[in-house]
Amino acid sequence: MDYPGVGVAVYIRRNGKVLLGLRKSAHGKGEWCAPGGKLNMNESLEDCGCRETKEETDLDVKNLKFISITNDIWSEIGTHYVTVWLVTDWHSGEAKHMELDKFEEWGWFSWNKLPKSLFLSTRNFIKAGYNPFKI
Repeated sequence: MDYPGVGVAVYIRRNGKVLLGLRKSAHGKGEWCAPGGKLNMNESLEDCGCRETKEETDLDVKNLKFISITNDIWSEIGTHYVTVWLVTDWHSGEAKHMELDKFEEWGWFSWNKLPKSLFLSTRNFIKAGYNPFKI
């Protein structure tokens, strides 16, 4: 692409933890990230966050709120995304493997005990000093 893409990522909070998925696809394989994906044309950020969460995890969420934006540049592969970060509360369901080609597993993590191998956009969010529990 000649311009950045727009992604939406969602930190789902439940019992003091956030949901992260271990990526399986080539882009970011072996790294953990929040549910999310590309913003569709004419789609609201909240609708995208709900849609991507449902498609990837089958979870229902509530109270989506904007928290931050990161500028995520993967120079080595020529990819650039602006990631819009939302935070939400778990509403119902258990995280399921809905897109087997994209994720190996889902896990709930305390913010101060996140996995070591994190996706670039997640690392950028953390470096900026944001915390989905301090909103």
